[in-house]
Amino acid sequence: METKTIRPFGWKDKIGYMFGDFGNDFTFIFASLFLMVFYTKVLGVSPEVVGTLFLVARCVDAVTDVTMGRIVDRLKPGKNGRFRPWLLRMCGPVAVASFLMYQGSMAEASMTIKVIYMFVTYLLWGSVCYTAINIPYGSMASVLSEDADDRASLSTFRSLGALLAQLVVGVGAPLLVYTTDAAGNQLVEGGRMTLIAGIFSVFAIICYIVCYCLTVERVKVEPSAKEERVSLLKTIEALFTNRALLGIILAAILLLLASLLTQSVNQYVFIDYFNDKNALSIMGLAGLLPSFLIVPLVKPLTKKFGKKEISAVGCIIAGAASIFLFVLRVKSAFLFIVISILGYLGFGFFNMVIWAFVTDVIDDQEVRTGRREDGMVYAIYSFSRKIGQALAGGFGAFALAIVGYDSSVQVQTEAVTNGIYNVATLLPGLLYIGVGLCLIFVYPLSKKRVDENVAVLKQKRENN
Repeated sequence: METKTIRPFGWKDKIGYMFGDFGNDFTFIFASLFLMVFYTKVLGVSPEVVGTLFLVARCVDAVTDVTMGRIVDRLKPGKNGRFRPWLLRMCGPVAVASFLMYQGSMAEASMTIKVIYMFVTYLLWGSVCYTAINIPYGSMASVLSEDADDRASLSTFRSLGALLAQLVVGVGAPLLVYTTDAAGNQLVEGGRMTLIAGIFSVFAIICYIVCYCLTVERVKVEPSAKEERVSLLKTIEALFTNRALLGIILAAILLLLASLLTQSVNQYVFIDYFNDKNALSIMGLAGLLPSFLIVPLVKPLTKKFGKKEISAVGCIIAGAASIFLFVLRVKSAFLFIVISILGYLGFGFFNMVIWAFVTDVIDDQEVRTGRREDGMVYAIYSFSRKIGQALAGGFGAFALAIVGYDSSVQVQTEAVTNGIYNVATLLPGLLYIGVGLCLIFVYPLSKKRVDENVAVLKQKRENN
């Protein structure tokens, strides 16, 4: 009955889905780029404590992510769908929680109060509010359309949303967050960060509402009353026997570890090593341009060669560029940016279609088991990304401690800045190459197998 009034999949869905990740990344990218900077440079908390926070939060996520995935899988679709309503329910809470993390007035509190404040606000944002909106949003892709090309387009547009957020946050925020003292050193002002966080939170709410208004859930997969109730433990066990899921989880962890480690440590490379906040802003812009350039190429190349195939090659190229920077040890911020662009061109292909990998895994799981578990698959994948995020933040923080970073001062010694440069180049290079090898040797969903799964499920839908 309802299908007669549902409009066909089209540009509205793509633009709407793009705005969803635009909203996500107003808080996520800002946290990835500046939260560790806020903790160390504004609050004066040691890198070891910050790294511990990130790792503890991911342990909490092991519960909240899977629980949220289970919740959305068990819910029956309402008149507005199963996943879309969560955008309206949680857009306000996630924005407020993000804003609370960047209160510059906390710099005057005791260290005990600072640490408690960090743990409470970060867990509230990341483990509760962000989880409750991001998992339903990510799961939506599989129900907006059942066509593989449509889903690849959704992944591309989702990546475009992240690029737009990166353009605003990565390029604009450094110019506003940092100030320059009389000696030319780049310093952080806590009050500015609080104001910027508030503005980004408002933008996030607007983007989530646009996503809700422009998208339509079309694929109706209702839980059957006669279907055997499968325990959570058995569901997770079945998912982890899925080589496709394991492959994309490993690739995602390595990718997030590489890219977020680069993003977070680059703040220190450009501020402490190159001593140039303007170059940091240019780096944010330069990192986006390659992705915008390859957008028209993603669909034809993946359609011809396959997502797995082209992504693997791109990640190996990205790794080679980063290792090249390590070997050169450049002193010019401009040269550093130019060589980094080659790396962004490489891993940009994978970044553009990474969400389409998830829908391919969801299809493969249904073909193998006969059960469609969009929320659970996405929740486990989302948790793996958070592991990558935690390892990036945690390892980045611990690496800063190892090279001797002193959070009690804003100007570091030359030995420390050289160590920061090493962390920002060699480690991401090795990790990007690891992503490529993982896609080649572990992840099994080649172009041929993806096409076969789509055909099987299309026939299944037609027979029901």
